[in-house]
Amino acid sequence: MTRTLIRDLHRRIDETVTVYGWINTLRLQRRMQFVLVRDHTGTVQVTHQRGGDGDLLEAAFEDLAIESAVKVTGKVVENAHVKLGALEILPERLEVVARAEAPLPIDEHTGLDQRLDWRFLDLRRPAQHLIFEVLTTVERAMRGAAAAEGFTELHTPKLMGTASESGAEVFEVGYFDRTAYLAQSPQFYKQMAIAGGIDRVFEIGPVFRAEPSFTSRHATEFTGVDAEMAWIDSVEEVMAFEERMLHRVLSDVREAHEAAILEHFGVGITVPDLPFPRIAMADALARLRGMGWDPEGEREDLDPEGERALSSLLAQEAGHEFVFVTDFPASVRPFYHLRPADDPAVTESFDLLWRGIEITTGAQREHRYDVLSAQAQEKGMNLASLAGYLNCFRYGCPPHGGFGLGLNRLLMVMLGLSSIREATFLFRGPNRLEP
Repeated sequence: MTRTLIRDLHRRIDETVTVYGWINTLRLQRRMQFVLVRDHTGTVQVTHQRGGDGDLLEAAFEDLAIESAVKVTGKVVENAHVKLGALEILPERLEVVARAEAPLPIDEHTGLDQRLDWRFLDLRRPAQHLIFEVLTTVERAMRGAAAAEGFTELHTPKLMGTASESGAEVFEVGYFDRTAYLAQSPQFYKQMAIAGGIDRVFEIGPVFRAEPSFTSRHATEFTGVDAEMAWIDSVEEVMAFEERMLHRVLSDVREAHEAAILEHFGVGITVPDLPFPRIAMADALARLRGMGWDPEGEREDLDPEGERALSSLLAQEAGHEFVFVTDFPASVRPFYHLRPADDPAVTESFDLLWRGIEITTGAQREHRYDVLSAQAQEKGMNLASLAGYLNCFRYGCPPHGGFGLGLNRLLMVMLGLSSIREATFLFRGPNRLEP
């Protein structure tokens, strides 16, 4: 029995085929039985006219349950009255591979938390399946952009002997007779690769953050996209690469999925013009305070409200969905961000906002061992625990910079989803470790 995908049925008019899928809808009328069968490529109507006593198909269709897994063999015919592709299948044989229990634990009106409890059922919905088709296109485009510009893809460890970066917000795990930590970021390993002479480094992999955050854009485990570039002259080179990468991503997504995204999510895909707008943090703060944000003038960076307001402002002025916020104060950035000699109070760093949400943090790194050590001490870091990292800068490390991008957050913004939980295959948060 050879399978035919539903998307290919238009090529098989007047032929007998077999489709595999799930029962999507049942309409069992007095004279006719209409069944919608769905696979991962589409949905088709199966139409059977009741035949009276001894009609085995009639009895089999009458006994069906929604979401049962079936194989249907029949003739593909054209029917202009059928909304689904103007064709239908006239069945000859029905095999119930696995019957679904009734009633189902979720439906289209079920809230997100309960849908996540039954994620495998939720994923059968075409809109949910589309999310991960788009994600596949996004990752393929990112890898293509990185490969085209000479990046080497690495897979860095997710078990670490010492807590990465600040040491805060890390998960401790038992590791034989000692404590290990789940990696917050591949940052230190990326820089180790740069010090090892790999000019450009790229990774897509898991990231763990022990943040007790319950917002729509936070997760305790998510997929990070990281890039690092050696021998740069300024952080501008890093931002320019990310622009090119995102331009390719959105171009590929629009080409492959534009119609489906519009149908299921009601959003369009805009391929951004290059370059993206840029605004220094000091300028952003001043302009937003002039609009009434942060009236006490206490913040040194942006909160979510400020990010939304700034994006809205730049969208009006520049007609652009993206904006780079640059020159963050050293007080709010990690110790390894480069500080310009003429203004050491700021860093050569940036965040990238898309439609009011931060999707990327990046910077040029401090590559000089003595300066890096001094900045770590200034931040109260334990140099002994950082020895393995700092050693990478003792023997000639080139100027370099890079960024980390949240892949699930990018997908959430792209598709206009209400929460990062929908942009994640199996979400992990402070209150969720199942399924």
